[in-house]
Amino acid sequence: MRTAMTKPFKNMGAIALGIAMVAGGSLGFASVAEAQGQYRQKISNDMAKCSGSRPAVRVTVKGIKSSTGKMRIQSYRGTKAEWLQKGKWINRIEASARAGTMTFCMPVPASGTYGIAVRHDVNANGKTDIRTDGGAMSNNPSINIFNLGKPSYKKASFTVGRTTKAITVNMRYM
Repeated sequence: MRTAMTKPFKNMGAIALGIAMVAGGSLGFASVAEAQGQYRQKISNDMAKCSGSRPAVRVTVKGIKSSTGKMRIQSYRGTKAEWLQKGKWINRIEASARAGTMTFCMPVPASGTYGIAVRHDVNANGKTDIRTDGGAMSNNPSINIFNLGKPSYKKASFTVGRTTKAITVNMRYM
């Protein structure tokens, strides 16, 4: 039941956020912009970013069945709210597929918990073709191809420190 007393509190969350941003001055606005800028970054596969003292993941992808199509590697935060959620990937690398094994360097914004998803778009049509395309995820969790449910973020997440973390994923095809 809405009363005259509840109306002033209707937008309290937005007001509190605005006050917090103003109280923080430009730092509040910069942090919001930085957080938004940390999603959907298309980057090149620069292996030099995996040598040095910055957080990154060196991803070795094994079992690529053919040299046709495109490989897509995406990093996500290892949280329930972001793992494999549309538009919530941090960085994406796309490269021409090469049969066998390929290695990628995936920089991450900071030390923390992340997950990596890999897809081999065999015919490079930009769509997921379940019968031909392959996939892999960090920690190589088991995937039920008949259920097609995504593995839990708990099964695919790992911790990255201040330097490069090396992982190996194994491609799976139907």
